[in-house]
Amino acid sequence: MPRTLPPWETKRELLTKAEDHTDPKYGCKPSERPAKQFIKFGTINLDKPAGPTSHEVAAWTKKILKLETIGHGGTLDPNVTGVLPVTLEEATKMVQALLYSGKEYICVLKLHGDVDEPSIRHVLSMFEDEIYQRPPLRSSVKRQLRTRRIYYIDYLERDGRNVLFKVGCEGGTYIRKLCFDIGEILGVGGHMQELRRTRAGPFQETSAKCVTLHDVAYWFGEYERTKDQSYLCRFIEPMETALMQLPKIVVRDSAVDALCHGANLTAPGVCQVESGIEKSNIVAIFTLKGEAVALGRAQVSTQEMLDLRHGVVATLARVLMPRNVYPKVWKSGGGDEQEK
Repeated sequence: MPRTLPPWETKRELLTKAEDHTDPKYGCKPSERPAKQFIKFGTINLDKPAGPTSHEVAAWTKKILKLETIGHGGTLDPNVTGVLPVTLEEATKMVQALLYSGKEYICVLKLHGDVDEPSIRHVLSMFEDEIYQRPPLRSSVKRQLRTRRIYYIDYLERDGRNVLFKVGCEGGTYIRKLCFDIGEILGVGGHMQELRRTRAGPFQETSAKCVTLHDVAYWFGEYERTKDQSYLCRFIEPMETALMQLPKIVVRDSAVDALCHGANLTAPGVCQVESGIEKSNIVAIFTLKGEAVALGRAQVSTQEMLDLRHGVVATLARVLMPRNVYPKVWKSGGGDEQEK
């Protein structure tokens, strides 16, 4: 059975609908934001330790950085370690984007009986598809049957009844329940012994910016002491990093402020579109400088966005950029707000 391609392996091409230039007087490249803005619109690829909850880790980060608002993408159980994306201040608006990003885990499955390796490999491969799951009793979500996609399960090694495997899956998959189901099909029972998340969307444990709480405290302390912004860059990334896996639409400067005021994106405002967009897909809308403007839902496909001259191409789901960063050049009262 062919595997389902995980989101991070999806290849897209940026196609040009119209040429335009961007005015350097308004906005700036995400990597060039001044320190306060860099923090305010930043994310951290945090390596969560075993013991505390995800909420506690986020709260400690908030205290270290002296922030008002903070969020995180994808809760990990207290004893689970690994990648925990943390969103800072304004970046918390786009934490929902991480729900559409896949996850990857390394897991130790403890079997309750002896099973030969070929049988284990075979049963693991059976789960490489869309599966049904009901959240466990102690979960924080409603316990109703739902489907989740398993992109791949790779058998790595075993030590007696301990089986090590890697799984790539859709967000919201319960690995503890997956281990239980694998044990049931093998006929001996099993449970999750250890778990580490190695990827959450574009955030990976192998990244140079995957940092611990100690790193955050140290580098932020150095920044406060020296006011050298390069220290912030060692552990904070622009929030646009979290949107890398979403299909992208790039708009002209004249469309930006209308979007920030909640207007839907219309065809005249589009400069570039990534390939592979289908109607109803969640999309990320960017400026020509690479700044995130909003999350939206596509109303037409990539080809239709390239062909259309008028009409709504994406409705807004969440505005990410503050108003008045770019000048108002749109007409009030509806219509194709991005046409001017």
